[in-house]
Amino acid sequence: MAADMVIVGGGECGARAAFALRENGYDGPVTLIGAEKHLPYERPPLSKDVMTSPEHPLARTIAGNDRFAEQDIRFLGGTTAIGIDRKAKEIIFAGGDRLAYDKLLLATGAVPRPLPLAAQSRHCTCLRSYDDALTIRARLQPGARIVIVGGGFIGLELAASARQRGAAVTVLETQARILMRGVAEEIAAVIAERHRQEGVLIRCGIAIAAITDRDTGVTLTLAGGEKLEADLAVIGIGAIPATALAEAAGLETTNGILVNAHLQTSDPDIFAAGDCCAFPLALYGGRRVRLEAWRNAQEQGTLAARNMLGLLEPHRAVPWFWSDQYELGLQVAGLADEASQIIRRDLDERAFILFHLAADGRLVAASGIGRGNSIARDMRLAEMLIARSACPDPAGLAAPDVKLKSLLAA
Repeated sequence: MAADMVIVGGGECGARAAFALRENGYDGPVTLIGAEKHLPYERPPLSKDVMTSPEHPLARTIAGNDRFAEQDIRFLGGTTAIGIDRKAKEIIFAGGDRLAYDKLLLATGAVPRPLPLAAQSRHCTCLRSYDDALTIRARLQPGARIVIVGGGFIGLELAASARQRGAAVTVLETQARILMRGVAEEIAAVIAERHRQEGVLIRCGIAIAAITDRDTGVTLTLAGGEKLEADLAVIGIGAIPATALAEAAGLETTNGILVNAHLQTSDPDIFAAGDCCAFPLALYGGRRVRLEAWRNAQEQGTLAARNMLGLLEPHRAVPWFWSDQYELGLQVAGLADEASQIIRRDLDERAFILFHLAADGRLVAASGIGRGNSIARDMRLAEMLIARSACPDPAGLAAPDVKLKSLLAA
């Protein structure tokens, strides 16, 4: 019996990899192992559509049972892999069963970073899964007092959704401003002001000293002694890569499972992709990064599948991320912390793009914000410039009447 192409992780990355194996001509056994009982689903809607839908929201599945059957992909939901026997090339399950693999992909994702003070609270939770989203949604009633700990993307998207459902929302952030690691201050200021217009109270530079449950809610005691009463507190202080399985198997890890440009781990028969892996970016001199992004999960799942089949193609994609809050659409391409200069391009009275240039003139990142998809076309062109390591004229970048397409052609 042929050994399986085995994928551990039933999220975006793992599911895309399973179907990509078939799309690239592999006709042997494919097994996708997911810890959740649900079919693989999209995670971006959890903080948005799942929260705001007027009807009971269903998970937006990547594929239905019929497509898994049509492609002859075996999905083992609600199943936990607890070990990898690298010598025997077998996955070990919680019940003791084993499954042989020829090539193995770890797409184990990431888990919410815990806040120890909240560990024992019945009224503190995190948002990572569909079930988490349903639990939070049930508490987002008109007038409910919601505290969100963490002013990152997930926390702010959830804040927008909670306000749309009529809850009173306070966001607590330890840093001097929201989105400190995510975007430039100019864009963060636009987002913060939009939340304030909707009645969200954003408090930065805040430390929490204690969290205490009450019968129907929770009390957060701040470092200065002030107490905040809430019906629910949602902890959104980042995520950590799920590397326990890889570490137990002796694979190399440092802030993620370490992989090469082909997404191979320190064991050439084991690959890793998505939120759980730290990989080198050729565009940035081989700098090793870990990305928690929907498109990265898709792209790396597909690339890992092709490389499991022996194609060994290097990773070349430009990092890209987006967020929707109220009517605003935010996009970021590239790595802004590589820049030494920022050029602003105004598209209209409510939309602009920031171009981040390195000291040698290369465009290393772009970030923009506007209503709906108003920045999408220009951001796509910026992404193409980044991919080419282009050194566009700064004056041309700043001038709205100079088409980005002309800079790309140049």
